[in-house]
Amino acid sequence: MDPATLIGFAISLVALVVFMILEGADPTSLIFLPAIILVVVATFGAAAASQTMDDLKKVGNWFKMAVMPAKVPPPTDQIQTLVSLAEKARKEGLLALEAQVKAIEDPFLKRGLQMGIDGTDPEELRAVLESEIAAKKAEDKVAAKFMNNMGGYAPTIGILGCIVGLMNVMGNLNNPEALGPMVAAAFIATLWGVMAANFWFLPMGAKILRVSELQAAQMELLVEGIAEIQAGTSPRAVRMKLTSLVPPGSVAKEAA
Repeated sequence: MDPATLIGFAISLVALVVFMILEGADPTSLIFLPAIILVVVATFGAAAASQTMDDLKKVGNWFKMAVMPAKVPPPTDQIQTLVSLAEKARKEGLLALEAQVKAIEDPFLKRGLQMGIDGTDPEELRAVLESEIAAKKAEDKVAAKFMNNMGGYAPTIGILGCIVGLMNVMGNLNNPEALGPMVAAAFIATLWGVMAANFWFLPMGAKILRVSELQAAQMELLVEGIAEIQAGTSPRAVRMKLTSLVPPGSVAKEAA
């Protein structure tokens, strides 16, 4: 799991537990299996109902994107790779990059360079790569919307659990001693619904969008680098242009 995500989850949960202790409540009351099952399973089901079957096949990857570390190489590494390619292309021509392209692991960079080597028109090359970036952004928005939908449904489903619990309370009015615990159990479902939405699902949607932004920025950096290599720009000019596209803090951090 991404340390930042884990820290955020932990801080939120610890704050709730501390609040309950200060209020004199028992934190172990949160461990109420019926409420957990209702909120988690029913929320997922409601969100799944809003997607297509093809979308649901990607849910596992969406959750990984939401909680696992972002796969975004350091910008200085990408810049150095592009500058090295520019040096070779400047000295020996684009065709000399054929062997190096085969060793590149990034599929986006590999496709872009191969199109440039094959003589694709610069404007067409840029259009193709930018269309691929736009498609990725659109796909990531679907993933984020799924998590946000879960964040929207969870509180309402928690209220449904509370209603069911109160119905059970009304059916046991002849047993006053049991009413207190039953009412508390009823409201646990509401607590789980609000907690799941605001501690997990909505932050996971925001995390997906942030990762998408970082990955799209990396791809846009590669597009500029490929265009400059295809144009025969000097390595120094390539480095200067690409560095200008990276947030100063990122460059300074990597350089340090």
